[in-house]
Amino acid sequence: MRILHTSDWHLGRSFHRVSLLTAQRMFLDHLVDTVRGRQVDAVLVAGDIYDRAVPPLAAVELFDDVLHRLADLGVPTVMISGNHDSARRLGVGSGLMRRAGIHLRTDPAACATPVLLDDAHGPVALYGLPYLEPAMVREELGARRADHAEVLGAAMDRVRADLADRPAGTRSVVLAHAFVTGGAVSDSERDITVGGVASVPAAVFDGVDYAALGHLHGAQTLSPRVRYSGSPLAYSFSEAGHRKSSWLVDLDAAGEVQAERVDCPVPRPLARLRGTLEQLLDDPACAGDEESWVEATLTDASRPHEPMARLAKRFPHIVSLVFDPDEGPTRSLASYAQRLRGRSDQEIAEDFVEHVRAGRVADADERAELRSAIDDVRVDDTVREVAR
Repeated sequence: MRILHTSDWHLGRSFHRVSLLTAQRMFLDHLVDTVRGRQVDAVLVAGDIYDRAVPPLAAVELFDDVLHRLADLGVPTVMISGNHDSARRLGVGSGLMRRAGIHLRTDPAACATPVLLDDAHGPVALYGLPYLEPAMVREELGARRADHAEVLGAAMDRVRADLADRPAGTRSVVLAHAFVTGGAVSDSERDITVGGVASVPAAVFDGVDYAALGHLHGAQTLSPRVRYSGSPLAYSFSEAGHRKSSWLVDLDAAGEVQAERVDCPVPRPLARLRGTLEQLLDDPACAGDEESWVEATLTDASRPHEPMARLAKRFPHIVSLVFDPDEGPTRSLASYAQRLRGRSDQEIAEDFVEHVRAGRVADADERAELRSAIDDVRVDDTVREVAR
């Protein structure tokens, strides 16, 4: 069976206030062409179909259009909700869509109910595990603790139990939206840390032939059977070095996996430039970046006059300007976003406590209180999104 594994479409997202709808439409055209041209048997979308719980109408129209086109090809499609999606909104109409071969998996209670497909070698069971917010699904899944490893482990126990009751030789695929240990992060993924821990071990997926993961935006191979497809477009400059692609996965009669990367179209390359204003305006080496989306980091000791307007004359698609002087007292003017880059909510809160108390760090009890408060806010946000 040939499977196309993709994820993290984030329909409706912009890039530094630049609309990406045209680029997302280009990707979806490419997706449909790949399904048709490479004789794909099933399409998997591992979450974050939309960028927010209530997406703009234009994004919903893109989604509707691609579902019709995939249904017209007669190729089954399995999708799960991610942490950016509203599971309840995305799941509306799933019963009707199933008749057209579009299988939306948004209910944690149904994680052990597979989509069953057949090829010349027999059945393939595809299990969709939507994003599991630990505090909200712990009781339903019978997990011992409200953390990611426990709830995903409980969901996978149900998957393995169902698979054990299937005919011998049934091959298995799991879609999941999670942060798996060993994966490389970027700046554009929403933090899902709970209880100070965000990641789950790859071993949680033991017992299935292939795990199609979503959440992290870089394509990654954690093992031959556990892979992230990554996002089809770059959504932050931290992804400037990414090769955006989907995985074309061939599952043979014995459940062995062969995977090939299928490159996604690049609407406009990203460039991260650094130097003084005059260097960036005059350096011939930057000529190849004049049609890129540009993030310019200026190292001038003092802020130049109208730097954005001057840079835009050479780089008309510049969208981000950062000041980071190479030396001197103005170094502290590095942007707030720079100082926070790569730090979790928990770390930021603990740093604040240390700052306001003149260097006295939070003790174990205080760290636990901060962690509990952050988790409560995340759950409250999720509840509000579900209710909208």
